[in-house]
Amino acid sequence: MSANPTPIAAPGGNGPLRTPTNYRTRAMRLNSARRYGMNHLVTGLAVLSTVLVIVPLVAILGYLIFKGASSLNLAFFTHIPAPVGETGGGMANAMLGSGIILALASSMGIPVGIAAGVYLAEYGRGKMLAMAVRFTADVLNGIPSIVMGLAAYSLIVMRQMHFSAFSGGVALAIMMVPTITRTTEEMLMTVPHAIREAALGLGVPKWRTVVSVSLRTASPGIITGCMLAFARVAGETAPLLFTAFGNQFWSFKLNEPIAALPLQIYVYAISPYDEWHRLAWAGALVLILMIMVSVSLVRIYAARGILKGAS
Repeated sequence: MSANPTPIAAPGGNGPLRTPTNYRTRAMRLNSARRYGMNHLVTGLAVLSTVLVIVPLVAILGYLIFKGASSLNLAFFTHIPAPVGETGGGMANAMLGSGIILALASSMGIPVGIAAGVYLAEYGRGKMLAMAVRFTADVLNGIPSIVMGLAAYSLIVMRQMHFSAFSGGVALAIMMVPTITRTTEEMLMTVPHAIREAALGLGVPKWRTVVSVSLRTASPGIITGCMLAFARVAGETAPLLFTAFGNQFWSFKLNEPIAALPLQIYVYAISPYDEWHRLAWAGALVLILMIMVSVSLVRIYAARGILKGAS
């Protein structure tokens, strides 16, 4: 067979003969090898980046299981902390307190954050107020959590003259709002305008279009933003030092100091007692598992359509 390709006629039989592209030339082989190698290189870098993200999480979780799993027992989940010098005890009151504070923070922060995001995406485009809200949310996202605790301390604790679970919930809610606001805005911006116009063309009011069309379409991303905000504040200690303060006993009232897992872990971690150090590792493991379980359950329900309003 000849190495030179045979000329072929132009389409339609008219015009000069043309020579087809020869893919066996050295230049073409080098170009193909270069593209093949670059493809595998980029794929390898992507896999390596994924591993670098997952390995720290697995390492932290594995170390927590190694240090804290041996201290988990029935007493840990049912008893309150033991007095200094005594062995045993648990963090039942701290787990209940964390649940109360996080429920308060979510009930206040999620509606406000979603409402602010809806205003920015649906009603405030091009307005000075929307620009101010967006700038404020971006600034609040970068403020240290201890500043949030000091703000709640000045606004609530100083006026009430005592620490309380309510003030702790407010501090964490303030931290949740900016993340949820910006996530809601970005998710609503991805909803196609044609969907909104179709609803408005049928005579549906603007507010109804936002609730039934825009929010429902963007709900998976909004739920993810809410879970990110929840996971961020669930392990915060600094704001609660100035608000909830902590409690060694059971507390169910919102206007009284209340225990929380991050606070109890902090107190045990800085203590000089080995028994408390052991319980601190167990508390850290329980806190991580609580966050993982709550986020996973919400994502499962969202994937099934329960939180998206699907019938």
